[in-house]
Amino acid sequence: MKLNTVNTTLAAALLSVLVGCTTSPTGRSQFILVSGSEMATLGNQSFSELKEQEKISTDKKTNQYVQCVTDALLKVTPPQPDFEKWEVVVFDSDQINAFALPGGKIGVYTGLLKVAKTQDQLASVVGHEIGHVMANHGSERVSSSVAANGALQITNIALGATGTANSDMIMAGLGLGVNVGVLLPFSRAHESESDLIGVQLMNDAGFDPKESVELWKNMAAASEGAPPEIMSTHPSHDTRIDDLNAAISRLPTSSLRAPNCGKPNI
Repeated sequence: MKLNTVNTTLAAALLSVLVGCTTSPTGRSQFILVSGSEMATLGNQSFSELKEQEKISTDKKTNQYVQCVTDALLKVTPPQPDFEKWEVVVFDSDQINAFALPGGKIGVYTGLLKVAKTQDQLASVVGHEIGHVMANHGSERVSSSVAANGALQITNIALGATGTANSDMIMAGLGLGVNVGVLLPFSRAHESESDLIGVQLMNDAGFDPKESVELWKNMAAASEGAPPEIMSTHPSHDTRIDDLNAAISRLPTSSLRAPNCGKPNI
């Protein structure tokens, strides 16, 4: 048997072992090839690289504000099986953006705080990003890329091989560009699902879920009607607001009350 045939056969066998059909927090079926622990390792590595490349905010008041909002959300976030602690870093940048990576890494850019004008609106964004991690969207996207690029790629990942092709594919799955500071949008299905998870989290934490709709209006206004990077693959303005309002109408009253996190130095 030729070597290429052997490799292809082994890859196909490995594919049959790794393929898993799981269910997201909203009940959506998912195609997962890469384990949560592997994704957590990738997320940790990428976050370390990002902290070396990007300017980290040293403003105490702003950091306390972001940490306060995030801590309130994390208190109602279910424990994650592949890591124990979340880490939050505020990046000093005009980008209107935030992200969360597998492994429990959360980044918030100070530019976002000029558009997320209240702590409830910030909770909407951070809750949305936590939703990406809870729903394993990174793993799902990497898995789709692996499948699209052929089963042989799986053996490379399983054996810990590195290289430009695999690295770019993994970075895209994490929502990061080749230059780690560049954030890439998730699909509309992922973004819509994270919207629903995020609004549930902010409601459970005692924040006002209606502020998620106001945030979207601020986002649109800040970019003269066109959504900035963080919203670039979301459903249309009207569709998103309709979906959020429908989800909000079904939410129970939370027994918790969000803390008063003050205001950032923005």
